[in-house]
Amino acid sequence: MSFSQNKITADILTSEDLKIHSVAETITFKNTSDKVLNSIYLYDWLNAFSDKESPLAKRYAQEYVRRFHFASGFERGGTTIHSLFVSSSDSNWNYVEGQPDLIEIKLEKTLPPGKSIDINLNYTLIVPDSKFTGFGWNQRELNLKQWLITPAILNGDWIVYSHKDLNDFPLQRLDYELNFEFPNMYSVNSNFEQSNLESHLSGYKKVYLTGENLAGTSVFVEQISDFETVQTDHVTLITNLKDSELRPEIEALILDRIVYFLKDRFGDFGFETMMVTEEDYNSSPVYGLNQLPSFIRPFPDGFQYDIKVLKTITDQYLRRSLLTNTRKNQWLLDAMLVKVMMDYIDTYYPDVNLLGSFSNFIGVKWLHASDLMFNDRYNFIHQTTIRQNLGQPVDFPQDSLLKFNQKLSNPYKGGLGLKYLEDYLGKDIVDESLKQYFNHYNTEFSNPEDYFEILSSRTDKDISWFYTNYLGSSKDIDFKIKSVKKVSDSLKVKIINKTRNAMPIAVYQLKNDKILSKNWVKAFKKDTVVYLKDLNSDQIAVNYEEVIPEINPRNNFKSRGKLLNKPFQFRLLEDIEDPKYNQLFITPEFTYNLYDGLSLGPKLYNTSLLPKQLSFKINPKYGLTSNAVVGGASIDYTQFFKDDDLFQIRYGLTGSRFSYNQDLFYRRYSGYIGLTYRPQDLRDNARHNLFVRTVNVDKDESEFVESNEPNYNIFNVRYNFSDKSLDQSFTTSVDYQIAQKFSKVSTTFSFRKLYNNNRQINLRFFGGLFLYNDEQDSNFFSFALDRPTDYLFDYNYYGRSEESGLFSQQFIMAEGGFKSQFDQRFADNWIASTNISTTIWNWIFIYGDAGFFKTTYSNPQFRFDSGVRLSFVEDYFELYLPVYSSKGWEITQDNYDQNIRFIVSLDLSTIFKLFTRKWY
Repeated sequence: MSFSQNKITADILTSEDLKIHSVAETITFKNTSDKVLNSIYLYDWLNAFSDKESPLAKRYAQEYVRRFHFASGFERGGTTIHSLFVSSSDSNWNYVEGQPDLIEIKLEKTLPPGKSIDINLNYTLIVPDSKFTGFGWNQRELNLKQWLITPAILNGDWIVYSHKDLNDFPLQRLDYELNFEFPNMYSVNSNFEQSNLESHLSGYKKVYLTGENLAGTSVFVEQISDFETVQTDHVTLITNLKDSELRPEIEALILDRIVYFLKDRFGDFGFETMMVTEEDYNSSPVYGLNQLPSFIRPFPDGFQYDIKVLKTITDQYLRRSLLTNTRKNQWLLDAMLVKVMMDYIDTYYPDVNLLGSFSNFIGVKWLHASDLMFNDRYNFIHQTTIRQNLGQPVDFPQDSLLKFNQKLSNPYKGGLGLKYLEDYLGKDIVDESLKQYFNHYNTEFSNPEDYFEILSSRTDKDISWFYTNYLGSSKDIDFKIKSVKKVSDSLKVKIINKTRNAMPIAVYQLKNDKILSKNWVKAFKKDTVVYLKDLNSDQIAVNYEEVIPEINPRNNFKSRGKLLNKPFQFRLLEDIEDPKYNQLFITPEFTYNLYDGLSLGPKLYNTSLLPKQLSFKINPKYGLTSNAVVGGASIDYTQFFKDDDLFQIRYGLTGSRFSYNQDLFYRRYSGYIGLTYRPQDLRDNARHNLFVRTVNVDKDESEFVESNEPNYNIFNVRYNFSDKSLDQSFTTSVDYQIAQKFSKVSTTFSFRKLYNNNRQINLRFFGGLFLYNDEQDSNFFSFALDRPTDYLFDYNYYGRSEESGLFSQQFIMAEGGFKSQFDQRFADNWIASTNISTTIWNWIFIYGDAGFFKTTYSNPQFRFDSGVRLSFVEDYFELYLPVYSSKGWEITQDNYDQNIRFIVSLDLSTIFKLFTRKWY
């Protein structure tokens, strides 16, 4: 075991409520490099919370995390440094520009290799509330992590990067001597050695916390401690992770089994004490299990507790043992963690299904999901990313990954990759290489290259494809069997690697879904031919056991002597796809509008819970109010592009029939092509879209809607740009339409800014111009100040033809964007309007709209309105209360309640985006 070169000594005094700490700290720093140092860096990660422009704050804004921006400065906390001395002399120091959690000290005298200096700091900590990361101050209790100022890691070069709430603090081994003084009604739990000292402050007590060679420290200060100490044969566990349904002795047996499993897989624990906390688990939970309410237990007794504790202990064990630049190399620790969890399940829970006991429920047991095992979850969750063209290289830095990839998809792909190697090279080779790597490098800093060097030394097979093409590429894996021919007593099998990324693949011969043979084919880039001894099989497959996480396992089969490669299968209710079948799904569906009422019917479609590039659906329904068949059908194909700003092209055809008024129907048919441009940096929220379509509408004629053209065809080209985050949003669009009797162009600009004082301003401009208009005796195609006629049927109006009543008060931000409704509100020539709103308090805004519009037979007219906007969930649930407008004081007029406008989103796909936007 190596010993730390640096030491922290500190006197820490807390306030009565534990929120504020006064710290007098000395850092003894040794230059372990072979070069002379002119500067020294310190981590002050707690201070990342102090600034709404810090890298942490910017990441929160990218991911729409509201709780940070709207918190007070006291809730967010931070560090105030009163003095900083180097070797008892005042020092030239500053925070790194744009990074308030990194301190640079410029030395007056250089520090030669092997020499040490003392850095003396006096500072005040205001501990951030735990609501941000799960660690910090929580109602007069503390759970502390990365709280003291510590020396940055010098490993040849400085390892310095900012806090971004990625659970990747750069751990190092340090010696600690801390005098911790706090009110005497509290107790302390930590992984330090602890002894009591006498406090000279009334009502306070002092503890002496010491530790040698510690990588990672946690301190919990509570009035009533919920921690228990469990002594195992290899390490002492201090834990508050519990299961109310399990007896303490069962919990202790599970903990002991996990510790033994890890010791057997890797080696001895390099520390005597480990804290296993609920807070650590919540920062990286077992997704799926953590969404289950505590009273739902579909798995065997102790399983959920076992898996939670397994993940938490293994995570802490690997982080504290294998020190590395976690911002760059966390993926290897995550991959090892996932492999350990999969191996543990295979060892102790080999028969546990993905859905647990739910698999036996009537209806559920008919689903393919009920056939999947618990370990199948990793491939399924990873595919939710790659099926959307959002895959990123496994070895990308943590802060370059989409949140979903950082938390789930990339760790799972890494773990599946180690299982892929295990299947290709042999389980013993991979397991022994990991153990050798652990034993060799658990006393020093290491990199993934060190592991692959060990692995390469244990096999004669080439594995360069693994770290180049599997880990280091964003290309999705897809193999396909092109053909199978019988040649004498052998089979000639041609395999295509569709993504042109060289990797090995296993080829199977099957009969009645039983494996007759399995042969590995060496890595190849384009296509290859293999010869197999004919075993009288009825099907040839690649990747049959789904060891490799492919984007499209449906093309992995080739049947012999059958018309179809795979049989058709109909499934009731949406399911996880079974690649062994050509599947069609049938599910009930309902929609609602005022005229059809509740419309019920089946939806027949080919997409499972995972999206497909080619998808179709047919959804006929019966309207209970209109007593008519309504619904629609669509087919589309999405073409993805890798390593290009052109992200995807979507081609599609749609058709639908619904009521647009009482006993009046419309039929809408459209063909379209849409191009989406997205920066190759997937964390960039900028989007460009070019949408070209033709819309054909065939309507029943109505005496209530004046139009000389009830049936029309419109060619539409639309360009949209958006760049959205919590604190700033900008969108713009240009729309061009041409039909037989009109042509028009319009543009929209929207800007939203959330300032550091929590005041928000929203600005929008809309301008529209008819290039020609032969439909001037009707306003059906005209621009509208508010509530457009929606002749393209793009908007989700619940009562699109209503002129009074609740449904006429639905508001959709389009065209003029006015909230007040005027008698004359259409423009068949041109329109220009501006909409603005700003914060009064929290979710209460004031708004104002102003604009000019012109009709053919009149001069330009001006309108304005103003009022109060209640934005409960922006763009999803809002109310507009008009106050004063061109009509006068609306708030004093009769039937004021009929002037209130509302936004309510009932579309499930729209609501779903509210929850997924921070993940993708």
